[in-house]
Amino acid sequence: MKLTKYTHACVRLEKEKRVLVLDPGTFSESDEALAGADAVLVTHEHNDHIDRPAVLAALRSNPALEVFAPAGVARALAETVQHSEAPADVAARIHDVEPGSTFDVAGFSVQTFGGQHALIHAQIPVVANIGYLVDGNVFHPGDSFVVPDGIEVQTLLVPIHAPWSKVGEVVDFVISVRAPKAFPVHDGLLNELGRGIVEGHVTRIGARYGTSYTRLATRESVEV
Repeated sequence: MKLTKYTHACVRLEKEKRVLVLDPGTFSESDEALAGADAVLVTHEHNDHIDRPAVLAALRSNPALEVFAPAGVARALAETVQHSEAPADVAARIHDVEPGSTFDVAGFSVQTFGGQHALIHAQIPVVANIGYLVDGNVFHPGDSFVVPDGIEVQTLLVPIHAPWSKVGEVVDFVISVRAPKAFPVHDGLLNELGRGIVEGHVTRIGARYGTSYTRLATRESVEV
């Protein structure tokens, strides 16, 4: 499977000429990531994880595209479609997902984990968040450190930096999952100095537990 990283939280997976996109947000090159996509997985409602105009435009232009998201996100997208001039079938291709479920889409198998966004502050409401494991291989946790139970993740997408985390929690997440390979997501707010500090700890300590961490630049691809 080919994995391509875009700015911040978005990744694109390609296998056998099918394309699955996770979290095409407003910080990312969403239009580019969504080009030719067969399915989209959205972890939660925050704009850095879903660029609503871009996703809706892709749904309108691509009659085969399906979108999966937490119930509130799916409902809001469907309501927007219903109040527009989009074809009637567009809303039918927007699906809500719950944690602890499995489904197949576009030739990919998907398992869901978690349920809620990590706490930012007591006065900021917690929203739904779904982590997705694709083909028993690539795990995107969204904005959480949920660890898939009973699963040996092969490729971990690590939220390297966020308003809701600290470096120790990032390292503990990598240690807990113990995937052989790890790559960064949620890095759009870091400068090079900050990246060096966080990634240095993740690389050094993660290696002790069998995880090889590799930085990916925007639009860089790897086989996983």
